[in-house]
Amino acid sequence: MTPQGRRSALVAGGSTLGLAIAYALGWNPRPALAATAGTFEVTRTEAEWRKLLTPNQYAVMREEGTERPYTSPLNDEHREGIFACAGCNLDAFSSKTKFDSRTGWPSFWQPLPNAVGENVDKTFGMVRTEVHCRRCGSHFGHVFPDGPKPTGLRYCMNGVSLRFTPRAA
Repeated sequence: MTPQGRRSALVAGGSTLGLAIAYALGWNPRPALAATAGTFEVTRTEAEWRKLLTPNQYAVMREEGTERPYTSPLNDEHREGIFACAGCNLDAFSSKTKFDSRTGWPSFWQPLPNAVGENVDKTFGMVRTEVHCRRCGSHFGHVFPDGPKPTGLRYCMNGVSLRFTPRAA
């Protein structure tokens, strides 16, 4: 079996171990967002994004990766304030809509108005709704229909994609 075939077989299985091995082999099922760079208000070259973001942020925000659960300090952030895009600083979520989803990622039941865009994500044999910054296209995470009232939605976000600014007292 070719290396590409092995990688595809690992991912097709959908297992966490298979995904970890595929990523370790350098295979990413999602292309970098560079192909859509001209469709957003804020655009940068790949080199500019790499200079601006940490390697982990780049992998998540520009290649639509996922940070490991329970690794983001923002998961335990409980002060009042605003969560903004780490790529362009657009205000994206209010602490008033944050809740503990017990998933290991910062979760919100609603974004701020005109803050996010959504795409259908059919990777890994599933259909999910991907959430990104509407201004720069940076990947935030996914939204699921299992959140609390009033929306019933769970915006499960990667903490590395966001910057938190506490509200002044």
